[in-house]
Amino acid sequence: MNRILVVCTRQIGDVLLTTPLVRAARRRWPQAQVDVLGFAGTLGMLRGNPDIHELIETPARLGGQDLRALVKRLWRRYDLALVAEASDRAHLMAWMAARRRSGLLPAHGGSNWWKRLLLDHAVTSTGDEGSRHAVTEKLELMAPWRATDEAAVVTAPPGAPLPPELASMLRDRPVVVHVPSMWPYKQWAPEKYATVVRMLLDRGHQVVLTGGPGARDRECIAPVREVAGPPRLIDASGQLDFNQLVTLLQLAALYIGPDTSVSHLAAAAGTPTLAIFGPTNPQRWAPWPGRPGEQPVHFQRAVLKQSAGNVTLLQASLPCVPCSKAGCEDHRQSRSDCLVAITPERVMEAALGILGEEESTGSPPALG
Repeated sequence: MNRILVVCTRQIGDVLLTTPLVRAARRRWPQAQVDVLGFAGTLGMLRGNPDIHELIETPARLGGQDLRALVKRLWRRYDLALVAEASDRAHLMAWMAARRRSGLLPAHGGSNWWKRLLLDHAVTSTGDEGSRHAVTEKLELMAPWRATDEAAVVTAPPGAPLPPELASMLRDRPVVVHVPSMWPYKQWAPEKYATVVRMLLDRGHQVVLTGGPGARDRECIAPVREVAGPPRLIDASGQLDFNQLVTLLQLAALYIGPDTSVSHLAAAAGTPTLAIFGPTNPQRWAPWPGRPGEQPVHFQRAVLKQSAGNVTLLQASLPCVPCSKAGCEDHRQSRSDCLVAITPERVMEAALGILGEEESTGSPPALG
């Protein structure tokens, strides 16, 4: 195997969780060139990854000209394709690109019959309600060639220097809080984040807010930004790329965030990570610890608070948790009662436990 293609046509967090598969291929064939194919705008967390030779971006919607260019670029260029996504398009891209293929299949799918014909090795996905983590499942694509007892490591991108103005305001060991989720059904209320931030500031912690430059992120962050001004509360949203974000996370005493890609990045960076989960099944999608300790990593399906390595995860006690659906109404704009049920006080209690503080102790000195 001299040229290997990893196909991951999903969102940013899913792409990051593919890095253990990339690393396993690179270790098995150290002389090989390993490339990753994904949608445009989703591969940023892989930039600078030492195991990857080239990132190949394709539009999420392929026109005729785009398709012809992609076929020309990929056609039989690779010895092996690892298909880390069960979609029809991902499998067709892998067939175009490589002579041998190992790929994921959905548990039930009308197109599975022809996908199996194209694969040398098939792994059936357990889906969002399954008990097998996405990291473990993707690694099974390497089963014919890889020892199964190797530790899985999600690789964060290398850090990059922070903007000078932000760097000059940072105090020692700030708390990073990421408010926005891509979809409302995963969104813990910004007003509750504001309460947690206020309590952290009252105890003398500096808080840094992160997020993207888009309108939804700005809307989610707005109620929290108003709690205080710099340097006690710094709004760094829209200012950092993923490499700079890794630098900030590695300086932090704690990260607090929702079920989103940045929570996966914080965990991979080794930052103590407090993740607030709603409908999503943590056995499948919990942030993978960057400091996993003993292997294998395993999260329970439903428990109020659980930890693995540097990751602590909170869920509600409702009997439907987790439903593995898009909220109570099963669409992306839906409410999620399980997130409504998680209080700021619970999040703050967990945060103080990670920080090694107790409610009864005195607050640290206030920041100047």
